[in-house]
Amino acid sequence: MMNETTPPTAAPTAPSTGPSTAPSTGPLPADAAVAPLPGADVGADMVEPPLSAMDQALGLIHAGGPVVIILLVLSVIALTIVLLKLFQFASMRVGSRGFIAKSVALYRAGRPAEALSVLKGVRNPIAEVMAVAIDGLRHRVDPDAVREEAGRIGMARIEGLRSYLRGLEVIASLSPLLGLFGTVIGMIEAFQQMEGAGANINPAILSGGIWVALLTTAVGLAVAIPAVAALNWIERTIDSLAHDMEDAATQIFTATQFASMKEREPASFRAAHAQPAE
Repeated sequence: MMNETTPPTAAPTAPSTGPSTAPSTGPLPADAAVAPLPGADVGADMVEPPLSAMDQALGLIHAGGPVVIILLVLSVIALTIVLLKLFQFASMRVGSRGFIAKSVALYRAGRPAEALSVLKGVRNPIAEVMAVAIDGLRHRVDPDAVREEAGRIGMARIEGLRSYLRGLEVIASLSPLLGLFGTVIGMIEAFQQMEGAGANINPAILSGGIWVALLTTAVGLAVAIPAVAALNWIERTIDSLAHDMEDAATQIFTATQFASMKEREPASFRAAHAQPAE
C-alpha cells in the first residue's frame, strides 16, 4: 500500500480581542499630531517666538543691574516734575499777555476802576501784581510801599513757579554720571571674567560684558537729555514771565508820574518862558 502524505494543516488563528492595528487609509484629522521620525532633530525647524516689549525691557533692566533701576526711578521723578509744572503753567495761564496793554491803557486814561475790572478773574501772576499796584495807587497809598508790596507778591509767585526745579536739575546732571559709573563697573566685571578664563579667552565674554556695561551709559543719557531740555524750557518760561511782570508793574507806577508831568508841563513852560507883549 502506498503511503499517502497528508498536507500540513495551518495552525488555528486565535480570535482577535483588541482593536485592529492595521494602518488606516482614511484622511487624518486636521488637529492630529504627527509623530516625528526616529532620529529626526525636533528642535531644528522650530523657531522661538519673538519676545514682547515688556520681556525685552525686563531683560535690559536685569542686565543693567541696580544702576539701571536707579536711573528708571529718577526718570519717573523727572517726568512727575515736568507734568506738575505743565499743570501749574496751564492753571496760572502763564502764556496770557493780552490783558496787560488794555489795562495799562485804561489806567493811563484815568479809569482805574475799569482797568481793575479787566484784571479781575485773570489767573495770571502778572494780573495779580498789576491789580495790587493799581488799587494801591488809586487809594493814594505811598507809591514806595505799593511798589514793595507788588514786588513781594511777584517774587512769591515766581518762587512758587520755580519749585521742584532744583530736583529736576539734579536729575539732569546726575543721570549721565550714574550711567558712566555703571559702565565702569561693567567693564571691571568683564575684565575679571577674562582674567578668570586664563588662556581660554572667549571673545564673546568680553563683547557681552562691554554691551552690558554701555547699557547703563545709554540709559543715563536717555534720562538726562529730556530732563535738560525740559528744565531749560521751564526756566525760560519763568524768566519771560518775570520780565513781563516787572515791565507791567513799571508801566503802572510811571503812568501817574508821566500824566502829572504832562499836566504840569504847559504851565511851567509858560511861566519859565513868559515874555512881555509888544
